[in-house]
Amino acid sequence: QVRLVESGGGLVQPGGSLRLSCAASGTISNLYTMGWYRQPPGKERELVATMTTGGPATYLDSVRGRFTISRPNAKNTILQMNSLKPEDTAVYYCNVRTLTGKDYWGQGTQVTVSS
Repeated sequence: QVRLVESGGGLVQPGGSLRLSCAASGTISNLYTMGWYRQPPGKERELVATMTTGGPATYLDSVRGRFTISRPNAKNTILQMNSLKPEDTAVYYCNVRTLTGKDYWGQGTQVTVSS
């Protein structure tokens, strides 16, 4: 059984930083990308950043230059978020996608940016 466990969310002031981590367990065949999505209050879920195994990263335009995704190994991903803005407030979800297009999701972690 595949399980994704996120950690690192919380409350931060504008301009602050947070680091989200995600660890995948279980057997994932043909893992292709690991990344992060977010769902702001009252809005649709959107891609924040994703990274192929050994490949380049893709970012949402509004976070490029402020957020950095990394993959220390095949089953872990980290999202370093700097210069946070109130509009970054959302539930952040870890995502794994296989080559066949199957998605796995974490339970979500709340990020709140507020003074």
